[in-house]
Amino acid sequence: MKLIEGFDSNYRYILVAARRARQLQGGAPPVIDTGSRKPCRIAQDEIKAGKVKWLIPEIPKLPVVAASETLSKVFAEDA
Repeated sequence: MKLIEGFDSNYRYILVAARRARQLQGGAPPVIDTGSRKPCRIAQDEIKAGKVKWLIPEIPKLPVVAASETLSKVFAEDA
């Protein structure tokens, strides 16, 4: 399957489309005119039209990694 433009993976595209489809099923109005009545198809059409905004959440660092980086900085300053 070809990678959808603007997405770093097909998995992320599916997640965004599924979340938008759930919003549509919950009563959110479509943001584009489409002949489709299926929420999944409407969500895909909205994404293709560039009307759905999304962002990749920042993954927090594990406490061990954060502590290691802090200690490295402290010892680097002492040298």
